Amino acid sequence: METSKLATFAGGCFWCMVEPFQDIDGVITVISGYTGGSSVNPTYEDVISGTTGHVEAVQVTYDSEVVDYAQLLEVFWRQIDPTDNGGQFGDRGPQYATAIFYHDEEQKQIAKKHKEELEKSGIFKHPIVTEILSAEKFYPAEDYHQDFHLKNAAHYKRYSNHSGRERFIAKNWLASEKFDFNQDSRLRDLTPHQYKVTQEKGTEAPYDNEFWDNNDEGIYVDIVSGEPLFSSHDKYDSGTGWPSFTQPLVEDNMVYKEDRQLFMKRVEVLSKSANSHLGHVFKDGPQPSGLRYCINSASLRFIPQEKLGEEGYQDYEHLFR
Repeated sequence: METSKLATFAGGCFWCMVEPFQDIDGVITVISGYTGGSSVNPTYEDVISGTTGHVEAVQVTYDSEVVDYAQLLEVFWRQIDPTDNGGQFGDRGPQYATAIFYHDEEQKQIAKKHKEELEKSGIFKHPIVTEILSAEKFYPAEDYHQDFHLKNAAHYKRYSNHSGRERFIAKNWLASEKFDFNQDSRLRDLTPHQYKVTQEKGTEAPYDNEFWDNNDEGIYVDIVSGEPLFSSHDKYDSGTGWPSFTQPLVEDNMVYKEDRQLFMKRVEVLSKSANSHLGHVFKDGPQPSGLRYCINSASLRFIPQEKLGEEGYQDYEHLFR
């Protein structure tokens, strides 16, 4: 099965768009070039004249089994000002416009969803103008433009600093680093109670929550991301009034942090993908683990064993046969 795919992005000066993608695991090559115009084999001078209709762009070849398109797209957004249709930063003109050139329907739909999420986020005061276009012929730029940040490091650093791109990223994107294109739509679907627990580290009342006395067979997943967290096989009645488990279903989906709130030292448990606050883990549980994962129902969604396949969790059906 062919796992090598193409992604093409225009983000202003292509010198500044290569390094961010090269740092990503699964990226095979990043080529600077020109696309979107009418002429054949344009030169750099042709393109910067603004008369050919081409934009400076990068074409990324990536291994889809290692990195997915949504991850690359997020890297792209975080390098640009998506509200500026007159160029990017110090570079003005149509040849420096931003655009996403999709290579198939899946890329198109992911790009449209990202753009919608960005528009709804409120990060920017002005409309998102980055276009989503069908990929056209891509012409690699001249050799001296390839890996410019490595071949001419001093020149590149001066240009990058003076263009204003780094200041813009720091002010707008780094200040909004908690924004997740794949997650924010799901956050809007949370009830106020679920949001308070998962995003603001709230705690629900004992014996007054959804799953403390649920004895059905199935798995519990993160209410935000859907990542598998616990199995009913490991659930027990701890007498505390909260759902309690002796161990996680998938240890790699857990993140542990020291919590010194409420004048005590505890270990907070969060989900790895969504960073949802789940609860705490204590060393007063039953054997053989001796652990008690004390979890908020509001952080969980329960998938009954008979619906695992229907909900996309068929890998866990064998646990209940």
